[in-house]
Amino acid sequence: MDKKLISFPPILPDKPKVLILGSMPGKISLEKQQYYGNPRNHFWPILFELFHQVPLEDYNEKIDFVKRHGIALWDSIGACYREGSLDTSILDEEPNDIIGLLRDHPTIRLIACNGTKSYTTFQKNVDLSDWDDVRVIKMPSTSPIPGRYTKSFMEKVESWSEILIYL
Repeated sequence: MDKKLISFPPILPDKPKVLILGSMPGKISLEKQQYYGNPRNHFWPILFELFHQVPLEDYNEKIDFVKRHGIALWDSIGACYREGSLDTSILDEEPNDIIGLLRDHPTIRLIACNGTKSYTTFQKNVDLSDWDDVRVIKMPSTSPIPGRYTKSFMEKVESWSEILIYL
């Protein structure tokens, strides 16, 4: 089996309002050490479209952009084994401590799971019964890999616009 993959530390603004959870960074993102580092991933273009922002190329500027808007980034999986980049290939997943993050950042009101794997991992490992004021939603994946229910770019933008209510 390949070596264990480790996700990135969270990106956190001072008072995050929305936490976007991926599953586990893909191979290109891990190589670049960047959230959504695959240039074919729709994540950054969707966010820029939502905020009517001219697309930024520099990764540090992208991170400043999400922080400025009260958006935190992390992954539902902290470590796993996987060949390639497909979520369906993930084995022996170890969840991140989402409850600890919520405890440390009580301003978070929405958790937006980027795709099915992020959502199912979150649901399996996180008990939000003590967090009545935090909503969890499953968003269409921004992955460049077509899925069973692939939406167009503008359909994804429309779905992802729900995060704006919380910002």
